[in-house]
Amino acid sequence: MQLFRFANPDFLYLLVLLPLMVIIYMINFLRRQRALKRFGNIDFVGKLIPEMSVVRPPVKFFLQLLALVSAVIMVARPQFGSRIEEVKKQGIEVIIALDVSNSMLAEDIQPNRLTRAKQAISRLVDNLENDKIGLIVFAGDAYTQIPVTTDYVSAKMFLSAINPDMVPKQGTAIGSAINLGIRSFSPGEGKSKAMIIITDGENHEDDPAATADEASKADIIIHTIGIGSTEGVPVPVVSGGRKEFLKDADGNTVISRLDEDILKKIAVTTGGNYVRASNSSIGLDEIFSEIKKMKKEELESTIYTEYNDQFQIFGALSLIFLVIDFIVMDRKNRKLAKIRLFKFKI
Repeated sequence: MQLFRFANPDFLYLLVLLPLMVIIYMINFLRRQRALKRFGNIDFVGKLIPEMSVVRPPVKFFLQLLALVSAVIMVARPQFGSRIEEVKKQGIEVIIALDVSNSMLAEDIQPNRLTRAKQAISRLVDNLENDKIGLIVFAGDAYTQIPVTTDYVSAKMFLSAINPDMVPKQGTAIGSAINLGIRSFSPGEGKSKAMIIITDGENHEDDPAATADEASKADIIIHTIGIGSTEGVPVPVVSGGRKEFLKDADGNTVISRLDEDILKKIAVTTGGNYVRASNSSIGLDEIFSEIKKMKKEELESTIYTEYNDQFQIFGALSLIFLVIDFIVMDRKNRKLAKIRLFKFKI
């Protein structure tokens, strides 16, 4: 599969001139028609000026439009990628595991825990260069949202779509997120593997400490970010257009509290750091500063390294349209007018 691109895409904005040219042409055409009507009946005027053609001016204008479109595409330089190359760069693989359980909608971190975490991740992606990033979302189970990649644009696009409704099972399974992270790193990348878990730490589904020990054996360093307050706050939900608070099966308001102990244990087990988020800072930049100190390994990525220009085709088309426009006269040729093609005069 070849990759198509324009080397100078800004020139394509010139195509906005086409509707303007059509409008100007139509205005002038209507003015000419009104001017001819002043001399009398259009058919009678046509007999007085036998060389006048109704068809040729629009045809010539259409040819000029085609020539302009071809010229614009030519200067925009359409190209096809013709060679794929494996490029090796020095970097680190980082997988972020983001808690998307309902408790992440709590508003002790403004505007809420989840939105604030997504904003911090988005800023981090903006500052990445050669590193690979992956994203896992988890609640009652863990799911790969973005496989490890250097495609930062796609990473931000998928990040913006994350919300609690995207997972079928609620809860907080940190162990499942770690286990999926272990399997998501590229094989044979040495020790330059780091995982960042952003959660309120209220684990109810598994034993994350045991899974963290497995990650440590695989030379994966896990950093944890605790987001929320230890005092606890209710979890807002929207029901019938009204803001209410999440309740349990007995009708009691659910209070979400940050569990720092389990997050600290996971970080210590794998040699990582624990940071508690606040309204002023989530702590992601602080942790990534530590990650950048790790030994960088060669990371492979596939890119197109050679492109073939195709502008010559559109340059030739533009020239052809202009030559035809030059040959086609505004008025009829008296000798050619006697020739009948398809039962009408040219």
